[in-house]
Amino acid sequence: MRNLVTSALATASLLLTATALAGGTAAMVVQYDPGTGYATDWATGAGFTNAAAALGEPSRQTVDPDPQFGGTFAVDPFSPPYLASQITSIGAGGSLTVQLSEPAVRNPDHLFGIDFLVFGSTGFLITNGDYSGGGVTDGTLFGAQSGQTRIEVSADGKTFFALAPSLAPVFDNYLPTDGTGDFYRAANPALGEADFAGKNLAQIRALYAGSAGGTGYSLAWARDAQGNPVVLDQASFVRLDVLSGHAEIDAIVAVPEPATWALLTLGAAGMALAWRRRKTS
Repeated sequence: MRNLVTSALATASLLLTATALAGGTAAMVVQYDPGTGYATDWATGAGFTNAAAALGEPSRQTVDPDPQFGGTFAVDPFSPPYLASQITSIGAGGSLTVQLSEPAVRNPDHLFGIDFLVFGSTGFLITNGDYSGGGVTDGTLFGAQSGQTRIEVSADGKTFFALAPSLAPVFDNYLPTDGTGDFYRAANPALGEADFAGKNLAQIRALYAGSAGGTGYSLAWARDAQGNPVVLDQASFVRLDVLSGHAEIDAIVAVPEPATWALLTLGAAGMALAWRRRKTS
């Protein structure tokens, strides 16, 4: 009986932890203004203006129904999501505001100090001509936002604070999404073009160190209208502003709290203990 109880507790711990580890994703579109110059479909001319495409987790694969060029393609740093059902485009003067299912929490213990991530639709250029799986990049991107962007955050959806422009990188730029990685784990934000030059997919993934990429942001960068630092413990609302150019958004996710990783370890240890007891009984 004790073995059964131990097993049940360990299983419950893992299930609860898995829920906690899921972190927050964009759950509701609060406001969307596509702006001008947003991306359009090359074949039909239709705009990528379905704001709901930015909800939920980033894409792990692209299922293209086109009878001639379609198929199912894994999303990786060479092959970003590109369908209107996957990404929302924001043109100059436009913005997208979403509410997260779980708030982004300010925590200096988060990996690299990153509290939430924005995933776009960029990819590494293949420079060796091998598109069959052996591609190598020089570190440059295609589809990247070359204009200016701004991130604003809010705890209540009413009062928003911009992240300091000197600290907040442009979204829909580095780092391209890897669908095999962890969407809730930040990659090193210091990685740039020179780090990826000459790298293949396996080497890029090694640099990502288990992360799925994305552009990382910290709530510690929040500033008021006068540019003064603001102590914002958490944010349930994120606004993406495009000041020039255009950007494509696949998803916005909040990084889970480090304590949940400890819970996962505890749950796994309980499962292992229960298994050993059953084996020896």
